[in-house]
Formats: sequence, C-alpha cells, structure tokens
Amino acid sequence: MQLYFIRHAQSENNALWMRTRSAEGRLADPGLTVMGWRQARLLGQYLAQNAVMAAANEWDPQNRGSFGLTHVYCSLMRRAAATGSEIAQALDLPLIGWADIHERGGIYLKDEESGDVAGLSGENRAFFAAYYPRLRAPAGLGNEGWWENRPYETPEAALDRAQRVINELLARHGGTEDRVALVSHGGFYHSFLSVLLDSPLQAGNLGRISDIWVALHNTAISRFDFFEDNLLVTYMNRVDFLPAALIT
Repeated sequence: MQLYFIRHAQSENNALWMRTRSAEGRLADPGLTVMGWRQARLLGQYLAQNAVMAAANEWDPQNRGSFGLTHVYCSLMRRAAATGSEIAQALDLPLIGWADIHERGGIYLKDEESGDVAGLSGENRAFFAAYYPRLRAPAGLGNEGWWENRPYETPEAALDRAQRVINELLARHGGTEDRVALVSHGGFYHSFLSVLLDSPLQAGNLGRISDIWVALHNTAISRFDFFEDNLLVTYMNRVDFLPAALIT
C-alpha cells in the first residue's frame, strides 16, 4: 500500500488565523475560502495529470510518472469534503467519507467569555448528498449530524483514534498495491505521525506538548509506503504543484 496523507485546502478558520493570529471568531465547521478552492482544484489537476499507474517494477519515489490513486477517503468536516470532492472529480473516483479521520477536537465551539467548550452536531447525510454528491457517507449516518454533539476530543483520545485509523487502513489495504489518499487535517496528521512512527511528537520530547510541531501546508501531500516488513517515509509536506502565492 502507498498512503498519501493530504491536508485540506485553506479553510475560513485558516484564513482567520493568518489575518489575526487568533482563534476568536472561529467557525465550528468552516468551509473553504476562495483561495482554498483554487488550491483544491490545482491539487486535483496535479493528481490527475499523471493518473495512470506506473509499471509495478518501476519505483517512482517522487511520483514523477504517476500517482495512480485507487481510493480517496475524506473526513466529514466540510473543508476536507470539499477538497476531497475536487480530487475525486478530477480522478473520476468515488469519495469515501471516513468519520475517524476528522480534525482533533471534533465539531465544537468555545465560549469566549466562559471558556466552556460545547460539542455541536456536524453535517448530516442530506447535507453531503446536496453539496458533495460524490461523497459516500458512512452507512450509519442519517438525519442527525455525524459528530452528534459529543464533547471536545482530548489529545489522548486523538492518539487512540489515530491507532484505530492505522489498524483499519492495514485491514483494508495492507499487503496490496492500492494507492490510498486520506484527505484530512493538520492536527490529526500530528497525532497520526506520533502513532505511525512511534514518536514523542504528541508528548513533546522536551517535556511540553508544544515543543515539537510538524509543518503541513494546505493541500500538502505526504507519502508513506507500507511494505511487508517496514515502512518508508517517502516524502512529507509536498506543495510544489502550487504557485508561491497560493502556498498557505
């Protein structure tokens, strides 16, 4: 299995942070900005321009010849569903919704005065059918939102979820020639790497959780090659397909 972890395009919250360096006024489930839509379309075009898979005996560590994606998954947050839809459209593939690859914390808002954090519902099946028709929503999703007003997810719970995602990826695609894209989020990437590489990223090897962070630009691609006995980190945070003005 080749795994391509792709961060969503620029969201309204990402743009808010760039303008203000503050989370005040953030949305619980933001969509893409105009710039984000441009990034997502360029990403889809880039992945599709060499869509035919290279010969099995050819090693292409920079995907100069092809990506040849066979599966595209996205989280059920709007910014990931929108980005994934552009990829799926460009590749003429179904987009498979996977709730467990959501951003850390879930769908929530923080009361600026009290500091209380409240979980919200998230979008439902009808929303995805109306706005992202390529997306195959999870079987259990109905009229209620997918987050179901659950409480804020802790960093420890995000690590457990990352392990669950890795286990499920291996169960679905391990030992195959599948090329799998996960359209997910920067924070979850941090948790995912912590588990995948058995690293101290989450705890911080200097003693505080904020000591280490892993850079991941909007629409950045990171590739991990899973072999029978080992894992190859082929590249990370690749955005060479974007013009400089669109790198965020």
